[in-house]
Amino acid sequence: MGGAHPTLENDMELSSEDSLRLNVMLAQELKAVRIDESRMTVYALTPQGEARVVLHPMVRDDQYLRGVRELFSSHVLGSPGGYPVFLKRWTRMGQARDNMLHSLLLLGEPEAVVAVAHAPGLTPELARLAWWAMPEAENARRMLEHPPVAASGMGRELARHLVEYLPFETETKAIQDTVRLVLQPGLVDDAVRRDLWARAARKGGYYVGFLQAAPDDLPEPSSAHVEAGTVAAALAELCAADNPYAKALCRAMSPQGQAFLKTAEAAMDKLADEEGAVALFKVIGGYFGEGVRPAGSRCGDSEAAQVRAEVCVADPATLAPALGSVLAATPEQRERLVALLTLALAGEEILDSFFAHSDAVGPLMRRKLAPWTGPMLAQMRRLRA
Repeated sequence: MGGAHPTLENDMELSSEDSLRLNVMLAQELKAVRIDESRMTVYALTPQGEARVVLHPMVRDDQYLRGVRELFSSHVLGSPGGYPVFLKRWTRMGQARDNMLHSLLLLGEPEAVVAVAHAPGLTPELARLAWWAMPEAENARRMLEHPPVAASGMGRELARHLVEYLPFETETKAIQDTVRLVLQPGLVDDAVRRDLWARAARKGGYYVGFLQAAPDDLPEPSSAHVEAGTVAAALAELCAADNPYAKALCRAMSPQGQAFLKTAEAAMDKLADEEGAVALFKVIGGYFGEGVRPAGSRCGDSEAAQVRAEVCVADPATLAPALGSVLAATPEQRERLVALLTLALAGEEILDSFFAHSDAVGPLMRRKLAPWTGPMLAQMRRLRA
């Protein structure tokens, strides 16, 4: 590999100086490679520290960089043309093979680093190298999805960066994902947590992130529903027997459930776009729906969800026998059970009928979305009344 110079298109070669210095770099034990295209500089992380080669292009920068990447591909994969074909298999869906992850970090290609960040086999050490190679917020978020990384010192470093960068995020999903991920145990202290909660008063995406990360441990506590004690006593035996409807109703009336409902209402009032609305509906449905979501075809809107809940409560013997036991023990809670089952049906499919015909955002979206959000808000208030 040290003799012949790799060639570019049109038989253009890397300069002799670049070829020599890059081959010297490749002869070392490389941990990761990064190419700064704006400075035309190749950086490599080695056990001795950071090495770099400043390039001297003889053709267009993009053409020259393609030749440089071919050189690294030849060294790592054994073929200068292997990288583009190789990359198609390492998508952002986490399909990279664990035994190839380190090789991906030696290609000097951003998309290869992204593939490593998404890979199921990501370790804290690989995350450290990937972060050196491409320190971007989206990569940090994807790497914090991996429990071993989140539980490590590298996880705390990634969380610190995301919190510092959060004021500059403009996309709702990025805000929601960041808050959800940095709230994992051990990543941020109470002061940061309180600061993130305070920011939610301005952007509802923060509330959604809290609801996703800590639905039963929100910073702003609530009191239990005034009837919570009576209901809990009446349903104690059913809860002990793992009746899902009894447990869901008691949860909704507990201090944690009331805080969830209050926060979900606040988030509903601040919806700004489709990403935020879908995420909120999904987290509401997930909180209330486990084991109690009424079966049946898709609900086209919130009113249809309420109708299905009412039918289920009206005929529990046929549709949900376990619900009948709860109604028999607490017949005065019929309307709250309708509310509970309606919220259990909240999800993306409820909103499909709106966003299939509207791309409105901000206050205009909230006004147009009222027929979808209004019934859900009414049910949340019924559970809090």
